[in-house]
Amino acid sequence: MSRILSISTAPYDGYEFPAALDSIAACGATHVEPAFIVGYTEPFDEEAFNADNTKQYAAWLKQSGLACFAFSSHIDLGRPGADRIFARRMDFAGALGAKVINTNAAIRDYAESFFRNIETLTAHAERLDMIIALENPGNGEDNLINVARDGLDLVARIGSPQVRLNYDAGNTVSHRPGQVDPAQDALAAMPACAHVHIKDVQTRPEGYFFVPLGEGEVGCAAILQAVRSREDLNLAIEVPLRLHRDPAAQPVRRNSRVDLADIETTLRRCLAFVRDQLG
Repeated sequence: MSRILSISTAPYDGYEFPAALDSIAACGATHVEPAFIVGYTEPFDEEAFNADNTKQYAAWLKQSGLACFAFSSHIDLGRPGADRIFARRMDFAGALGAKVINTNAAIRDYAESFFRNIETLTAHAERLDMIIALENPGNGEDNLINVARDGLDLVARIGSPQVRLNYDAGNTVSHRPGQVDPAQDALAAMPACAHVHIKDVQTRPEGYFFVPLGEGEVGCAAILQAVRSREDLNLAIEVPLRLHRDPAAQPVRRNSRVDLADIETTLRRCLAFVRDQLG
């Protein structure tokens, strides 16, 4: 299978899904990564994943000509009811064709319930032939995955091929500022990764801002060179342009959506950067 490069819908916060699909296709991408992430996107509730919406989103996807391999729907898997909530989201993602679903693990205080829930969700992933890809967070809160070593240990403890990592070095910049080199940490995580998010970040006095790949401090070129050496590793460009993180690493959304032309300019630059690095 050829390597799959997806575009996250995160920068399209404020746009309807069909408009995002048309724009992503116009940028020259072949795959979309739908993003349902609280704090990153328009507010939603669990009814977003009902049967009618499942059919509607699948129809929109088919009409667009894009395919869906990965799906982002981050929650804390240690919270009460997370097994039921996330299983429904997995069903929704699977109906769109996704083989990977990205989520956070859990804050460390919820470790015990996380391990109970992940056992249930792993069995569900087996039934769906889907991989749960645990992602390192960016909000600074103590998590079961703060850095790559945590993720490697967690995946090893779970011990299932259905549970892997989706490492995001852009999150590391704000989550553990100055403590680890984000690119080197990404490389350390690679053995357990089923998927990778590529985004770049600039640190400013006002916080952390997402910028075109290669223009920040993440070291995206080094990460992509490592991805290049693994033909089985797929990735997504995630540039949440409407969002930045404040100095305390908390997400802040602009009041208005980003102009479509600005989104497309950024994504085309990102696509060119990734394709140049991957060869």
